Amino acid sequence: MRCKKPRKKFDEINVIPFIDIMLVLLVMVLTTATFVKQGIIPVELPTAKKATKEKPKKELTLSIKSNGDIYIEKEKIDKKELLKRLSTIPKEQVVVLRSDKNAKFQDFVTVMDALKKIGHENLYIVTKE
Repeated sequence: MRCKKPRKKFDEINVIPFIDIMLVLLVMVLTTATFVKQGIIPVELPTAKKATKEKPKKELTLSIKSNGDIYIEKEKIDKKELLKRLSTIPKEQVVVLRSDKNAKFQDFVTVMDALKKIGHENLYIVTKE
């Protein structure tokens, strides 16, 4: 008569595949943005497959041109004054960021870093459909 091996007790759940899936979903969520209409300063926007037609209330437009010029509404702003000017914006104010697709990524990061320093999180990033 054969002796059966005792079954291994199953008292743990392997959560590593679950964590992998959640990290992929997190990356997808963080790289997806809400899309809004074209603004005043002419920049050539990057394209996106899906975009919403939602228009935010009381918005402030930041534009980054391909040559690195940064505008708040229609006013050109120096990069050194950017943090000072953005700190005057209320936290509930919607900021719409329009960056030319040929603009340097560093210019985009500079604006995002300034918004993060002041704790501003109400942000839309514009693309074209």
